[in-house]
Amino acid sequence: MGRIIKFLLYLAGGVIALGIVAAIAIAVLFDPNDYKDDIALAVKEQTGRDLAITGDLELSVFPWVAIQVGETELSNGSGFGDEPFARFDAAKVGVRLLPLVLGGNVEAGTISLDGLNLNLAVNSAGRTNWQDFLDAADASATEGDSQEIDDDTRTARSVSGFNVAGIEVTNTTLRYADATTDTAITLSELDMVLGTIATADNQLTVDGLDIRGLLEGATTVPTSLGLQTDGVNVDLESETLQVEPLSMALLGLDVLADVEPMAYGDDVATTANIQVEPFSLRSLMERLDIEPPPTADPAALGRVSLSGQAQLFTHQLSLVDVQLELDDSTFTGDLAIPRGDGAFEFALSGDSINLDNYMAPVVEAEAGAADADAAPVDIPVELLRLMDARGTLDMTMVSLAGIDLEEPEIHLALNNGNLRLHPITATVFNGEYYGDVRVNASGSTPVLSLNERIEGVELGALAKAMFDRDNITGAINGEFRLSGRGADLGAVQRSLTGNLSMNLLDGTFEGTDIWYELRKAYAVIKQQPAPEPVLPARTRFSNVAVSGAVTDGILQSDDLAAELPFMRLTGEGKVNLVEGTVDYRLNARVIESPELMGEDISADDLEALTRRRIPIKVSGDLASPSIRPDTQKLIEDRAKEEVENVVKDKLKDLFDR
Repeated sequence: MGRIIKFLLYLAGGVIALGIVAAIAIAVLFDPNDYKDDIALAVKEQTGRDLAITGDLELSVFPWVAIQVGETELSNGSGFGDEPFARFDAAKVGVRLLPLVLGGNVEAGTISLDGLNLNLAVNSAGRTNWQDFLDAADASATEGDSQEIDDDTRTARSVSGFNVAGIEVTNTTLRYADATTDTAITLSELDMVLGTIATADNQLTVDGLDIRGLLEGATTVPTSLGLQTDGVNVDLESETLQVEPLSMALLGLDVLADVEPMAYGDDVATTANIQVEPFSLRSLMERLDIEPPPTADPAALGRVSLSGQAQLFTHQLSLVDVQLELDDSTFTGDLAIPRGDGAFEFALSGDSINLDNYMAPVVEAEAGAADADAAPVDIPVELLRLMDARGTLDMTMVSLAGIDLEEPEIHLALNNGNLRLHPITATVFNGEYYGDVRVNASGSTPVLSLNERIEGVELGALAKAMFDRDNITGAINGEFRLSGRGADLGAVQRSLTGNLSMNLLDGTFEGTDIWYELRKAYAVIKQQPAPEPVLPARTRFSNVAVSGAVTDGILQSDDLAAELPFMRLTGEGKVNLVEGTVDYRLNARVIESPELMGEDISADDLEALTRRRIPIKVSGDLASPSIRPDTQKLIEDRAKEEVENVVKDKLKDLFDR
């Protein structure tokens, strides 16, 4: 037995020695550069393309069968110009000899490729410059299918194992030009490193992947590209792919993803938990050649982050259990992003947001200039035409123009420049708001339509928010059906048309005491001293109702009716909604009440006032109007009344005779 083992060892040593001698002989006697023309001819016969190997070919045999190729160039397809299809500066690959010979195992060293330039193109007819390779492969596969291969031959051709120490691709440039869409994209400075690649039992594993490069053409400015993962496993039998947690960088976004096993057959579908690190939405829009909108807060749109579960399907990317942070606001819910045509869909809930920060900045008028000269707030027409979206949004608080909307819920639909927000519900100043807002930006001039209703809104808080005034209390109900057209909100306001109605309930108007103003006017008529005012001056009301039609931003009303504790008012007039002014003519009827009696008014005077229809003028600033009896009209009416009384007395005397 010992002699047999010794013989086998001698035999193995002899084989190894013989292999070493053969390898040395091949290295000394064989020059692969002598076969450059033969290689080029073979490529020409197989592909129809020209292969030029201008660099040196180097070959080694033991312990590695290795070949190193210098500068090489492959011509382009027919009709795609003189630019080469591919070229590289150097390539190297090596396979261990003994494992291949003795066990049929392929054990390759690190495969390296440096300075690759690959030019991919699509011509105006839609044909690619790599289609001929695919055609040849299909023909070869068809020919192979027509030939029967016996089991012994199949076994002889099989390799029991495959192992590559790694792949390194450096200094690579990939160019893609599509004449059908007039697009050109370049991926330059590309480095790709793959770790150990091995196959066993229908499993392909890659121990690590790192890709880095610079993308140009897809965005207005170059953007870095990156992809890293610790490993990839492919089940060739079940056609499934499993990737270790990976990180990606693109368009200035850094994305972390934990990908679940996925099928890579005909219908690609996968699920991954993703996290997008904070980024600037403004910067992203600039990279995508979208001009960021000017905002009142320069820092708005400056910080966005996203996390959730991504579900990639053939036609859509869905994000569920999303947490989206926009500046100081946080949203949760679901998103669906179309791959190609389709609508962006969402169902989100949020905490609070101040929309004033995202509105166009208010340009202060120069000294002496009118407010109308301030820059108008434009309607974002291009943005509305660009987007296709639908969904729901509910928030804890939304602030706009000093008005806080509590628990708002908004349903949105946007398509082809048509935006509809309906229904909109919210609590505002302890009252309720219901709205249907539409913007039609599909035509040359945008059209804004409002159908809104408010119930039980606190007047004082509303006046403070809208006019910065503390001169009214009570509640307001109202309905507004208005529409206007124009490129900015100023033009829309000037063209407003429609109708509105309002009711003011159980409140006070501060700064004016109508009863005092009536007594003062009456004292003037009687040429008596003015009564002492009761301070603070205020007028109580139980109900004020007004409605009317709006034309070109001006409300015309003829049905104003107000109920005061001691008076009823009716009248007509105008409210200029653009300039914020009011001009009303009212008639007051005093209601006889013992509470109105005082030291400075007698029962006769009170009776005289209750018999009269007292004219009142309401004019000036809508936020703080002047409310005064029309003394001139009172005097005229008093004079007319006295004349009538004189005439009556004369006629009576005449008929009594």
